[in-house]
Amino acid sequence: MTSLRVAIAGAGIRGRLYAKVLRRIAGVEVIGLCDPSQRVAGAARAELGLRVVASHHELLDDRPDAFVVATPDFAHVEVAVDAATAGCHLMVEKPLAMTVEDATTIADAVARTGRQCLVAFENRWNPAFAGIKERVDSGELGPVVSQSAVLNVSRLVPNRMIGWASRTSPLWFQMSHTLDLAMWLSGQEPVRVSAVGARGRLGRDDMDTWDVIQALVEFGDGSTASLESNWILPESMPSFADFRYHVVGADGAAFVEQLEQTFRVASDRLTFPRTLALEIGGEPQGFPAWMATQFAHDLLAGRELSPGAEAGVAVTRALCAIEESLQSAAPVEIAKVGA
Repeated sequence: MTSLRVAIAGAGIRGRLYAKVLRRIAGVEVIGLCDPSQRVAGAARAELGLRVVASHHELLDDRPDAFVVATPDFAHVEVAVDAATAGCHLMVEKPLAMTVEDATTIADAVARTGRQCLVAFENRWNPAFAGIKERVDSGELGPVVSQSAVLNVSRLVPNRMIGWASRTSPLWFQMSHTLDLAMWLSGQEPVRVSAVGARGRLGRDDMDTWDVIQALVEFGDGSTASLESNWILPESMPSFADFRYHVVGADGAAFVEQLEQTFRVASDRLTFPRTLALEIGGEPQGFPAWMATQFAHDLLAGRELSPGAEAGVAVTRALCAIEESLQSAAPVEIAKVGA
């Protein structure tokens, strides 16, 4: 492929970021974005100087080669299936979908049309986790025995960053990241999960969703992962995200602490400005940008996209099991596909 014409569904924070990244790559043309919100569309149009329309069908009429699905968690399946059916390769924001049925529908559409799909598990491009993966694969840490992850964010996220918090939860918004990491780093899929959670704080802000979810994940090789995600930290936090990850192997261990991001500023208050994902000269930098760049480069070079739709389905299946455990207050077994 000598050139790549890309359309983007969703003109919010993520859609605009991907547009900025992709349009600077040689051989790539961003033909436009879509968003049903006139306010969001107008803001994106003013910021990017690109065409922004109301419906993904208008962009499909221009026959793009690839479609980036950066819509909210619950709104992936229609756009993804329509785009794949029209012959587009896909990059779909994580989670691939919020039900196993929808995730499988997307994967089936991709397979049926011979297209490719990258699921945007961006932390696979985060240097810290890429470094752990390298050490696991080389055998330096030995077989993975246990993992633990805390990915908590402040109320900035549900209150002001996204307008659809009541239609998702920390399970989908944050734990989709850490569960994918646990599966990727260990090379294993979950066989049993148990979970607990609490509600109430966000209910005071008229959001009917979980405040915090904690899950214990058991893998087929006997290893485990403990995952915690909440989005009710105070907005006075010096950084909006508190991300800690530990991997213990039979022969070594690795530890990630990403709250401070190596940078502190003390003025009227102490802050930890972002260094892992930011803009320099108006251009996005960091691992989300690197992920989108590799998506384009791999398509241009004819290379396989990864993580693919099958990885997205596997993560969604495990997240749905965690959600079932939350509701039933009991462990949930995850059957092997085809079993």
